[in-house]
This record gives sequence, C-alpha cells and structure tokens, in this order.
Amino acid sequence: MKSNANNSKTPSLSLLGMCVALAIGSVPFQLQASEEVQFNIDVLELNDRKNIDLSQFSRGGFIMPGNYVMSVSLNAQVLPEEPVAFYAPENDAKGSEVCISPALVEKLGFKSDALAKLRWWHDEQCLDLTSLNGLEAKGDLATSTLYLNVPQAYLEYSSPDWDPPSRWDEGIPGVLLDYNLNSQVQRTQQNSQQSYSLSGNGTTGANLGAWRLRADWQMNINHQTGSGLSTQQDFDWSRYYAFRALPNWGARLSLGEDYLTTDIFDSFRYTGFSVSSDDSMLPPNLRGYAPEVTGIAKSNAKVVISQMGRVLYETRVAAGPFRIQDINDSINGQLDVRVEEQDGSVQEFKVDTANIPYLTRPGTVRYKFAGGRPSDWNHHVNGPLFATGEFSWGVSNGWSLYGGALAGGDYKTLSMGVGRDLLALGALSFDSTQSRAEVPQQGGTKGGGSYRVSYSKSFDEYDSQITFAGYRFSEQNFMTMSEYLDARYGDSRLGKSREMYTITLNKQFRDLGLSAYLNYSHQTYWDQPVNERYNLALSRYFDMGPMKNISASITAFRNKYQGANDDGLYLSFTLPWGVNANVSYSSAWNRNENTQRVGYYERLDEHNNYQLSTGLSRRGGSASGFYNHEGDNARIGANASYQGGSYSSMGLSLQGGMTATAKGAALHRNSIYGGTRLLLDTEGVADVPVRGFGATTRTNRFGKAVVADVSSYYRSKASIDLNTLPDNADATQSVVQATLTEGAIGYRRFNVISGQKAMAVIRLADGSAPPFGALVYNSRRQQTGLVNDDGSVYLSGIQPDTEMTVNWDGKAQCRILLPKIRTDIALSNLLLPCREHTEARAE
Repeated sequence: MKSNANNSKTPSLSLLGMCVALAIGSVPFQLQASEEVQFNIDVLELNDRKNIDLSQFSRGGFIMPGNYVMSVSLNAQVLPEEPVAFYAPENDAKGSEVCISPALVEKLGFKSDALAKLRWWHDEQCLDLTSLNGLEAKGDLATSTLYLNVPQAYLEYSSPDWDPPSRWDEGIPGVLLDYNLNSQVQRTQQNSQQSYSLSGNGTTGANLGAWRLRADWQMNINHQTGSGLSTQQDFDWSRYYAFRALPNWGARLSLGEDYLTTDIFDSFRYTGFSVSSDDSMLPPNLRGYAPEVTGIAKSNAKVVISQMGRVLYETRVAAGPFRIQDINDSINGQLDVRVEEQDGSVQEFKVDTANIPYLTRPGTVRYKFAGGRPSDWNHHVNGPLFATGEFSWGVSNGWSLYGGALAGGDYKTLSMGVGRDLLALGALSFDSTQSRAEVPQQGGTKGGGSYRVSYSKSFDEYDSQITFAGYRFSEQNFMTMSEYLDARYGDSRLGKSREMYTITLNKQFRDLGLSAYLNYSHQTYWDQPVNERYNLALSRYFDMGPMKNISASITAFRNKYQGANDDGLYLSFTLPWGVNANVSYSSAWNRNENTQRVGYYERLDEHNNYQLSTGLSRRGGSASGFYNHEGDNARIGANASYQGGSYSSMGLSLQGGMTATAKGAALHRNSIYGGTRLLLDTEGVADVPVRGFGATTRTNRFGKAVVADVSSYYRSKASIDLNTLPDNADATQSVVQATLTEGAIGYRRFNVISGQKAMAVIRLADGSAPPFGALVYNSRRQQTGLVNDDGSVYLSGIQPDTEMTVNWDGKAQCRILLPKIRTDIALSNLLLPCREHTEARAE
C-alpha cells in the first residue's frame, strides 16, 4: 500500500530535514573528528526545542567506536569489503578514529619506500594517518564505505583499468559448471528420414584459494531414423588440469594435461607442468592479441574450432560472412576450422595464430618453462620425458633477443632469434631453429633447420595495418616434436611442413567510407598437397537520397584444402529500417550454385533479437529464421530453416553456467569456459538489475547474480541499473569494482534496501517523540530514516514483521516492530510505537 507520492526513488525531505542537511553540508571535509560544531537550533521551527539530538552531526564523519564491515574506496576506486574497526583515541574519549589495519595497508599497493615511513598506533595495529602527508580517511555508514585518499606518489603504478598485484583479488572458494549445447532436428524430404543431433562442450571445476581445478568435456549424440544404424554417443573428458597465478613472478603455473604454450616451437599435448610469464598481468596497453577466424556460411551452419581433436569453440551462425573474435587469447598454434552446413556439406580449413614479431620492452624478460611427457586423447602418456624453455629479452630500446630449447628422449631442438623495432618502418623479427632426432624407423638420425621471418607495420597516416605474420621454411629433415612423436611412436610422417606464410592487410578509406580486409595464408608440405586460403572483404557505408547509412559489402574467398578448391563470393546490401531494424539483400555464389536472399533483422531490446530471411536458388526456394535471447540464466538461441526439395530443420542452442559458493549460488550466462566471474549479492533482494559489460541480468530469488563478462587482471565494474530498479528497492551503493585473477570467483555486495516507503510518526512508550535528528536503522545496520520534528520520519525498507531501531546519544534507544501492511491502500502517516531497547533484549 503505497501512495503515488512515494513512487519516487528519492524521498522528499521536510523543511526541517533540509535545514539539518544544509548545516551538515556546510562542515568542511577536512574537519577532524575531535572538532565539535555547535548548532544554533534557534533557526529551526521546533515544537520542542529541548528534545533534539544533533550530537552525531557535531563531529564531521563521526562513527561510534566498534567493528564494521565496509567497502573500501581508494582514490575513488572501490576495493573489496574489509573488516574495519573504529576506536576512541587516547586523548579524546568521546572521539572516534578509523583503524586501518596492516592487512588492509598491504592491499593498498604502497611503494616500498612509503611503507618504510609508516607509523602505527593502538598496539601497532592501526595506521597513523599523519605518517605521510596527504593521507585521509573517512567512514560513511550510509553507504558502508571507508573512503581513503592517498597521494598517487606513494602508490605503485596503476592505470584507469589496471591495478598492481597487491590489489588483485583471488576470489572465494566455489564450484562451477559451464556448458554450450547445440541440438538439431533435420528431416530429409526425399526419403522422409529424420536425424537428431546433440553436441556440446564445456568446463567443470572448483576454486580453492589461489588454485583453479578444471576438467574440460565434450559430447556428441547422433541418431537417424530409418537408417538401421544405432545411436552414436560420445562423451569425453578431454582435459584435466589445475592452474594458479604467481603474482610476484608475473607468471602462471599450470599442472596436469595441457597443450604446450609457445611462441617459437609447435604445440603438442602433454601431461606435466608449465610456468610462463603472463602478458594478461600487464597493463592493457602492453598485452597481446587474440586470434580470429573468418569465413562464409551458406546456411545456418555450425562452426567448430578445434585443436588436435579438442573442441575450443562451437557456435551456430546465420548464412553469410562470419567473424569469430572471442577466442581465448591463450590459444596459439594451428587451429582446425570446420563449417558444417545444413545440407550436409562441410568446409574445412586451418588458421594459423602466428603473432606479430616477438618483441619485448627494454629491460624486461618474458619466459616459458614446461616439462612432462607427451600424452594422447585417452589420457595415456606416450613418449619420452621432456623439458623446454624459451625467453625474450628486451636488450635495448628497439632490440629484442629471443630463443629456446626443447629436449626429450632422442629429440633435441634449439632456436635463436632477434627482433627489431624499426620505428616508422614497422617491426621485424628473424629466428632459426635446428632439430636433431633419432628415428630408427626412418634410417637413423634426422637433422635440419627451420627459418622464420615476421613483419608488422601500422600506417596510421594511411589508416592501414599490414602484418606479414611469419614466413617459415622448414628443411625436409627438420622435425617438430609432434612430427618426431608421430614418426618414432606412430610410424607416420604425414603432414611435414615445408613452407608457410600469412599476410593480413587492413585499410580504411575514410573519405569514401570504405574499409578493406585481405588475408592470405599459404602452407606447403613435403608429403601433402598445398593448402591455401584467400579472403577479401570490402564494406562501405553511404547515403542515397533520404535513405541514410546504407551498407554494402562484398566478400570473396578461395579455400584450397587437400588438393580441392572451394571458392565463394558473397554480396550484400543492408538498409536501416526504423531505429533497431534493417532489411537486407544478399547473393552468394560458389562452384555449385547461386543463392539470392532477402532478410529482415530487428533488435527488440538488449536481451532479444531475431532475423528472418527467404531465398531462391537452383534447388528451389528457402526460408530461415534466427532468434537470440540473452536470459538471466542462460543465452538461448533458436533457428529454423527450409530448403525446397531438400530438407527442413529446427535447432536450439543453450549456453550458460552455474556457480555455487558459500556466499550463494546462481545460474547465469557464461563467457570463457571455466573463466573469471563475479558473484553479486544484493543482500536477499530479488529482481535487482545488475550488469557488467554486457546486457543486464536480474538477481534470483535469493538476491544473487553472476556476471561472467569480466576480464582477468583488469579492473572490472559491475553496477545496478537504477533506471529499471524496482520501486520497492533503494540502492545506496550502485557500483562495485574488482580486479580478479584468472579463473577467480569474485564476490561483491551491494547495499540495497528493499521494502515499501512511507511517512510515519514514531512514539515512545510515554507518548513523547524521539529527539529531532535521531537515526533509524534496520537489522542490517542500514540507515532507513532520519527523525524530524515531533517524531515524523520518512521510512524506507519497510518489511512486515521486521524490526528497526531508533538511535540517539550514540546508541540504540528503542525498537520498532513493523506491522503487516495492506497493499491496497496508500501508505501515509503510519503510527509506529517504539519500545525501549532493553525490553527487546530481555525478550
């Protein structure tokens, strides 16, 4: 029962309350807790001038001595909640001063020379704020926040979105399950056969302190009616592993099954350990890149990206060009891409994730060490014990020296290289790798070399970027570790690389509104046909009369794989239609057919969008549809398609996760499998809209939500969407921040007050009113009201059958038992008796 006047999220203040607020606001921020301010109450129109308590306003930021749990705001950056104590100084029994503990100081990121100057009080447990010039601390119970101001000169380096290791958060213990499921039902019109498929992959795991325990899985179920074949079912635990951050080393430690992470040698699967410097721990402007995969789908196709049989990424895309850019940046080496069309045809090609020249900042060393034994898909070790290490050293400004070695059994390889920043001419690197292996099956010793050149240049004045990411030539007797293992233990020499290079060009023609992208990769083998892939994309935005922002694009590709060419051309025009929609025309050509298609796309809101299309080809008419929903608990996609005379199909995809901790649990959308996430707590208040970098998600019935679109070692923000906050909720704190280590389950709590709002009158047992200026708190010590003249108060967070306390003279004096309130009438001037607080304790 709430009146219209109370629908506003900001309660109205009486004239008296405004006067007090103005009086408080006039107190300078620098006011010390020991300095008292005497208020002239003659300026206030009070019925009872003797019944007034402004003692809590007489000292700037006064907080009663005691123990609290508060968020910490360091120079406007929010840190995790910490236990914070307030003590009365020895020279001021009525005062109160915050105690900043040594544990909290350690998390603030002081430089070593500043730490040496710090002094302490209260048995060396509290920081003396006079130790360094400019230190300030102020507590605020209304927001449960401790505000700290520390001159930046005393702190370690930080950037707007990055914190030093002392502020990284390892998160809380918990378990997680991330999944990606794709189901499809397809009916063939010629023989009326139906096929059913369900595929998926994901990660399950647990966090214990700094350790992340993980297990990757993948599955595939296929059934076809009328074929006489039994249902095919496959479920594999593809990898078991554990990892943790080593902040003091700027490195990552991994144990278990893994794929060799290397910038010099070829990757292979092994069981063992690795320690490697982690670029993601560096400030964002010094980090590396993530690989991307581009192509053209002829229908609502499934794209599967794998490496050595392990599925890394699986998604379903609409017909037309696609670009996948959200692959984990820790992936390197050669990726296998498989595009499964709905007519049964398959495109296959490989993408090399070669990086730009291996350069390192002056005076810095990047390194990787690993050891163990090679292993196979069935978790069996197969091969000799090996050890490997590599480094890159920034010798001077512009020069980098890098190299590495790998040895195991009868196989040894050594590599050395040099990189040079050519300034205006770009960046260049060259390295040479020599291998020697004993292979009795092939006549004894095999030795040879492999040579690589990489070049990258950004032409800012021409809006261009060119990357010659690796010309590599390998002699016939050169062997990688994978080739050695195949030859020695598998008696195979298929796929011996000979020559490989990749060229990428990006160009912007701003005057024409045109952008161009060209990618060419070339791979030859000593014992296999050549593989080549060309990809050219041109796109332009332009206006035509009253029609604005028309988009035109053309994409062409050639994929030469295992001796066969797969050519394609795709042309499209897109016209905006209203605010959040567009209509499109596209035409696709390949060696078998030509398809014309018209489509309509609409974004309903940040959670929902759909796409419809119809087309015509030599095989007949076709129609397809896509629908995507960003749900609170999962990301849901539905698709349907029809090809005249051929097939009809329907599909459903589900991508999400579950995270459970001692602080609470929630279902949620996911990002990187087994990756970093943030558990948000609104203290039991349900349906609160929160967001990270993506769409909002609402807290569940327990007041919990998980935001998975956060980055490791990056200062991530999560906030409450105040525009869609329910009317019965108030958020005194709407933004939290966290810098989480890789794979962490972070935890942050919002200060949210839930319940109805109303004007009320508080009466004590003798019929009198609490003093003017008394504060009202709920059971969670959240301030819900300020008593005005004659006991009137605007209360928020009214919940039936709960208690609130009224505080003056620095302590709780009486309690209010809130009644059950009817919801069919407006709340106005509730009469609330306040019983003595001692009575409450006696009961």
